[in-house]
Amino acid sequence: MKEDRCQRTKMRTPEETTALIHRLNRIAGQIQGIKGMVERNAYCTDILIQCSAVTAAINAFNKELLATHIRTCVAQDIRDGKDETIDDLVNTLQKLMK
Repeated sequence: MKEDRCQRTKMRTPEETTALIHRLNRIAGQIQGIKGMVERNAYCTDILIQCSAVTAAINAFNKELLATHIRTCVAQDIRDGKDETIDDLVNTLQKLMK
């Protein structure tokens, strides 16, 4: 039986949680800034440049989270003999690379 993704959790250190939340807050601020630009009828290319910055910020967030996931969750599961974790990682990477 496949494990329900919503039931899985990961204990993060306070430092890791703070760093991830900080990045997400920054991204949320960027999104709000873009919304404000649209509301103020900003020029299209100016909005697109800000959208590109958000994409880069999300990619940086993903890289940080993925690296931590591989170092902790994946490494531990492999040590515990849970080889299906490799398939899960491959599927996750395929989704991220779309």
